[in-house]
Amino acid sequence: MTEVSNSGERGAEERILRDPLSGREVVFAPGRAKRPGNYETLIEPEASGEAAACPFCEGREQETPPELFALGARRDRKPDTPGWKVRVVPNLYPAFERQQVVMHAPTHVRSFADLPEEQFALVAEAWAEVAERAWVEGFDHLLAVVNEGKAAGASRPHSHSQLVWLDRLPPEVVAEAPRLRRDGCALCSLLAELDPALELAERKLELGVVSLSVAPTGRAPYELLVAPREHLPDTFGSSELLAAALSLAAEGIRRLNAVEGPAPFNLWLHNFQEDGHWHLELVPRLTGFAGVELGAGIYINTVEPHEAAARLRAASL
Repeated sequence: MTEVSNSGERGAEERILRDPLSGREVVFAPGRAKRPGNYETLIEPEASGEAAACPFCEGREQETPPELFALGARRDRKPDTPGWKVRVVPNLYPAFERQQVVMHAPTHVRSFADLPEEQFALVAEAWAEVAERAWVEGFDHLLAVVNEGKAAGASRPHSHSQLVWLDRLPPEVVAEAPRLRRDGCALCSLLAELDPALELAERKLELGVVSLSVAPTGRAPYELLVAPREHLPDTFGSSELLAAALSLAAEGIRRLNAVEGPAPFNLWLHNFQEDGHWHLELVPRLTGFAGVELGAGIYINTVEPHEAAARLRAASL
C-alpha cells in the first residue's frame, strides 16, 4: 500500500492509502463512525410467507425461466422439476445480452453464509461450466457476483449469484490487469507482505493455499479479500480452489454477521484468462457510498483494517 500525501490538510485521525490492486484512494477516518445514520443498514428479516412463495425453491421450477442446467440432480430427473442441488436459469430481467441466475440451494437458504459446505463445490462447478460456455461462444469475460440484501441490490432473499457474459473486460478488471501480471504482481506482493494480524483463515489444498483476510485498503468497513497465495490467473480451470475460496468467503460473512448483525454485501470474482491473479472481493454495505466516493473516486472507511480484523477474529461462530 502507498500512503498518499494530502498537503497536511487531513485530521490527526485520518490517513490516505492507495490500493495496490486497483489504484483507488481510501481515506481511513475512524472519527466518522460517530456521525448520525452510520451502520443502520442490515438485511431485512424473513417476511411472513416468504419461503412459501419463493420461486427459487425446489418445487416451484415452473415459476422461473426454463433452466439451462442443474447439478446434483437425480439421473431420472427431467428439466424444470424437483430433485436438484444447484440450478441455473436465464435472468428474467437481464441488463445484458446474457445474464444468468445460479440458485445456490433447493431449500430456502437466505444467506450465502448458511449454505451447507458441499454446496460451495456445486456453485463453483456451475460458475465454471457457464464460463466454459461463454468462452466457446466468443465472450471475453464472465463476471460472477453475489448480492445479498436489498441494500446490496438483491431482488430475491433466496441465496443466489448472477453470471454476466461480457464481450470485453469490464473497467475494474482492466484497471487491475496491469498490476496483477506475473512479473511484479501487486497481489502476490500484498499477500507475501501481509500483516498476519489481517489474515482470518486459510485452506490448504493439493493445488495450493487460499487465504481469507481483511483487505488492507478496503473501501468499506470489514471489506474482505479471498485469494490463492500462488499466482493463478484462471480460477474456472480449478473449481476445487474456487470452492475453497467461496467457503472462506462464507466464513468471513459469518464472522461479519456475528459482529455487526446480518449485513448486506456484494461479492464478486475477478478472473483473468491470461496472466492476472484471480481473487474474490467482498464489500459489506453497512454504510452508503456518497458524493466523495462516487464523484471523486476516493473512498472513506471508518474502521481501520487491524481493528476490523481483531473484531472478526474474536467473533464467536
